Formats: sequence, C-alpha cells, structure tokens
Amino acid sequence: MPEKILVTGGAGFIGRAVTAELLRRGHQVRILDSLIEQVHGNREKPEGLAEDAELIRGDVRDGEMVELALRGVDAVVHLAAEVGVGQSMYAVERYTSVNEVGTAVLLEKLIGRPVRRVVTASSMSIYGEGLYLDADGQAIEDAERQPRASEAQGWDPLDRQGRPLRPVPTPEWKRPSLASIYALGKYAQERQTLIMTGAYGMEGACLRLFNVYGPGQALSNPYTGVLAIFASRLLNGQRPMIFEDGEQRRDFVHVSDVARAFADALFLPEADGEVFNIGSGRDRSVSEVARELAQAMGREDVEPEIVGKSRIGDIRHCFCDGAKARDRLGFIAATDFREGLAELAEWVARQTADDRVEEARAELEARGLVA
Repeated sequence: MPEKILVTGGAGFIGRAVTAELLRRGHQVRILDSLIEQVHGNREKPEGLAEDAELIRGDVRDGEMVELALRGVDAVVHLAAEVGVGQSMYAVERYTSVNEVGTAVLLEKLIGRPVRRVVTASSMSIYGEGLYLDADGQAIEDAERQPRASEAQGWDPLDRQGRPLRPVPTPEWKRPSLASIYALGKYAQERQTLIMTGAYGMEGACLRLFNVYGPGQALSNPYTGVLAIFASRLLNGQRPMIFEDGEQRRDFVHVSDVARAFADALFLPEADGEVFNIGSGRDRSVSEVARELAQAMGREDVEPEIVGKSRIGDIRHCFCDGAKARDRLGFIAATDFREGLAELAEWVARQTADDRVEEARAELEARGLVA
C-alpha cells in the first residue's frame, strides 16, 4: 500500500535518488533539507529533484520544522547529515550538532508523532580499518597502523609480530573503530535510531553505505565522495590527488543501487532492528579507480598525483561483505562499475565545478591533519 514518506536530506545526492525510487514505487515523498551552500551552492531547488516531491526548506535541528515535516507521514528515511571525514576533524561542533543533535531532535519529535519505520543512513567509516586476517588465518578486528617513521616504512597495518595483515571483506559483526568525528557521529545515529524506535513501538533499520557514486554528486564540495572529487579535478584539467600510495582499497556502489536498498529496507520485515552493509561486493584500489575515471572522461593522458602523505582519520582498507543484505533483504548491487563510470562521465561533461581540493588540502595541513 502506498505511503507518505519523509526523506530528511532528500535534496542531496543520495536523497534525490531515494526520492525518485520511492516515487517510482507509487509513494508520496516529503523532503526536509536545509540546502546548505557547501553542497548546493546558491540554488533554491537542486537540479534533478523530482517535481512530484514536496520540499520543505529547514534544518533537522529545528524542532518546529521537524514537527511540520512529520505531519501525516507514515515512515522516515533519515539522510540529513554533514558528510566528510577530513572536515569533521576540525568542524567538530558543526558535525556533532547536525549529525547527533539533529538525529536526536528528529527522534524526540517522533515520540509524539510515531511512524511505522525509520531507516537511517550510516557509513562504512564506523569500522575504521576493515577486517583483516593474520598470517595464521585469524580474524583481526582491531588492526591499527603505526605512524610512519621513514619513507621506507609501508602503509599497511601489521600484526604484533610485524607480519603483514591481509584485508578481507568487512561484515557487520566487525567491531567499530571510530577514527574520526564523522565516524563517531554516524555510529551515534545508528544507536539513537535503534534505541528510540525500539523504545517507542516503531521499527528501525540502518544502512552502512560504502563509497556511493553516480550522477548528481556535489562536484564543488571537496569533502564529498572520492569519485566526485576526482571528477571535479579532471573536469578542470587537474590531476586527481591521492593520499598515501593509492593502493588503499574501497568498495564503490552506484547511487541507484543504494536508492533501491533504502526503498526495500523501508518495508521488508527482515530489516527491522538490524544494520546492513550496502556495497557492491567488489574492492578496487583508489589509484585504479582514478585511472578508470580519467579514461571514461577521455583524459587517459592524465595520471593521478600520488601525495605520499596521509590524513588523520583515514584508513587503509575497508570493503564490503554484503552477505547479510543479500540473505535478509535480497540486495545485490546491479550496476556494472564501468557502465556506472561512463554514466558519471557523461553527466560530468555537462557540468561546471569549482575545484577546491587544493584549498581543502591546505586547510587540513594548516591544522596538522596531514602527515
């Protein structure tokens, strides 16, 4: 049966895709979004936002606006958040306020206006380093990297005997290792959602998103997804900037697959009370991804700039074990990565973007967050 669904942060990159998917399935959608300048520029209404969606411009920390947005709503997709590991390490009050306090305001207002289910966006960043196996085949959940003492020292974490660890897909049971303020806030959002929905007779679920990409990303935001940052650099004739040696491995999942996961998690009984990884199940090195994007954008001649430095809060390897989402939700990412890159490149070619990557790097370096 069609429902009326509130999507907080619904004017953002993922929010627009979720909104379109819900409308396609016959639901009504109301969006609450503050349309911050860092993400949306000076636009009153973002390009690509579905005309059939109702848009309320307001901050998720504003209780009156949240109450207004919740009127007549059957379920909530909670996406509203500040996003950016590096920026969270100096804009601490802002990230904590929006992500943790904003979620608290939403959930407190739901006490008086309960809904059937709340699905909250979490992040793979809560894992810190992903899961590893040591030389004996034992699972290592708390891998940590030591500060590099010399250029000869490798980037990968070692076990207590100094032996290399092997990265493997990270499942939901891997204990969190919160290496940034952003990660801390996303984990808090998970716990807030599951605690409060359970206490007040609602259903709740959380999706731990891996690296989401696709058309519609905020190309001028230097703290957004890595593929959008690379695309902005290439569009402006610059080399993609990669920290460390470029061999860190990630999982990239298309925004259309993520939107489908949210729409399913709103209704499938198996989602209630659970957290799920949402990724493609395929890991790639960051340097490999930068080269493939350059090729898709017709810039095969542009090699990425390997910085050889790390940022505080960065992790080495983390990629998705999607078995739980597959078994419980039937979720399998459907978009081929190269096809997704071609779609992204075609969209980027029609855009303009301010390249603020050097500015963001300088900000981090000035604060001692790059080593």
